[in-house]
Amino acid sequence: MSLLGAIVNAAAIVAGAVVGILLKKGLSEKMADTLMKGLGLCTLFIGISGSLKGENTLVLILSMIIGTLIGEGVDLQLRLQKLGDGIQEKFSKGKTGESTLAEGFVTASLLFCVGAMAIVGSLQSGLVGDHSILYNKSILDFVAAIIYASTLGLGVALSAVAVFVYQGAITLLAGVLSPLLTDAVVNEMTCVGSVIIIGLALNMLGITKLKVMNYVPAIFVPIALCMFL
Repeated sequence: MSLLGAIVNAAAIVAGAVVGILLKKGLSEKMADTLMKGLGLCTLFIGISGSLKGENTLVLILSMIIGTLIGEGVDLQLRLQKLGDGIQEKFSKGKTGESTLAEGFVTASLLFCVGAMAIVGSLQSGLVGDHSILYNKSILDFVAAIIYASTLGLGVALSAVAVFVYQGAITLLAGVLSPLLTDAVVNEMTCVGSVIIIGLALNMLGITKLKVMNYVPAIFVPIALCMFL
């Protein structure tokens, strides 16, 4: 099983962070905002394209309902935020530079890992060796890393470790679950994940403030639903 997609993604983040650090003065607020909105539009296109792979709307609806109930019940978004706050608090007791490093690490890790692209892309890498989503994500992450590293510094580059471990684990897990993941199931999972990607894009565009992480469990619900539907 190839972890090439996860490796390329991590490398892209490091490369983008290096470029951002070299900029030193950072990008202007106007330029950074324009670039992020452009990334949001690209993410929206990716989400819409993937959502068309679904073949059973009922699976999508039930998956979103069940997955959201689980995610909201556990409040994954809040737990992840508390983890980030804990790391930030730990580093903030030291020097200012350490605080900036922690802020960069936490902010970038949330940005690069929370998105459904990380999960859907890793699943496709593990199941069929298709790294296309992670390659597309790598381009988006490269540009985002430049923007964040230009102001937050080295911590953004360190987030590449978290991204590799996170996406690599999902890729390996996909192989274990392969007997259950038929083409129909994968298509439905991709559809659900892509709808969540659309939500992520709307957040990036500043249109909504969705708790995207709380929808993530919905991606895995089609594994059970497709046995009955």
